[in-house]
Amino acid sequence: MTAELVFKYFPNLSDLQQKRFILLEELYKDWNQKINVVSRKDIDELYLRHVLHSTGIAKVQQFKEGSSIMDVGTGGGFPGIPLAILFPEVQFTLVDSIGKKIKVVNEVVDGLKLDNVTTVNSRVEEVKGQYDFIVSRAVAAMPTFVYWIKGKIKKESQHERRNGILYLKGGDLSEELKEYKAIEMYDLTSYFDEAFFETKKVVYLPMKFKG
Repeated sequence: MTAELVFKYFPNLSDLQQKRFILLEELYKDWNQKINVVSRKDIDELYLRHVLHSTGIAKVQQFKEGSSIMDVGTGGGFPGIPLAILFPEVQFTLVDSIGKKIKVVNEVVDGLKLDNVTTVNSRVEEVKGQYDFIVSRAVAAMPTFVYWIKGKIKKESQHERRNGILYLKGGDLSEELKEYKAIEMYDLTSYFDEAFFETKKVVYLPMKFKG
């Protein structure tokens, strides 16, 4: 699969955005040989399993210019890097506690010349600052994740949707999410045709604030 898969669902990309999506494959294949951050099976289906999957968040929420997003447990840079390509006027902070993963992310960001991405090699609990939305790909069960990011979401919303978590998850989530009454789930099959997305969802959890 090629970057054309992304262009199929995002037909209005600029030339620069298209070039960046095309370049992703070369950068990841090169760096993955040096530092393994994507499995061999997945690297052959990079655009389906990582890039397009990451952009599912953009189908649910369009980020406004000047907003700030944190990607927790970014791994090799997903969903943060594809989202940063889609939203060049939005600031992204990509966080991972594993140094070699952040090294690859830094190299990919440099290769793409993305100036709207900051990386942090740290546990998320130690990251300073607040963000409009926090995104991630299933790095922990939701109660654990909510605990990790406590106090890191801005109170003032500039989007129509209240600030909160946008989480890429798969499978049966009823037990894990039963305590969250305000949660919204979006099936990625509503946006993408490929069979890979049959059980995949974007989970949105607005954050509550006391006072």
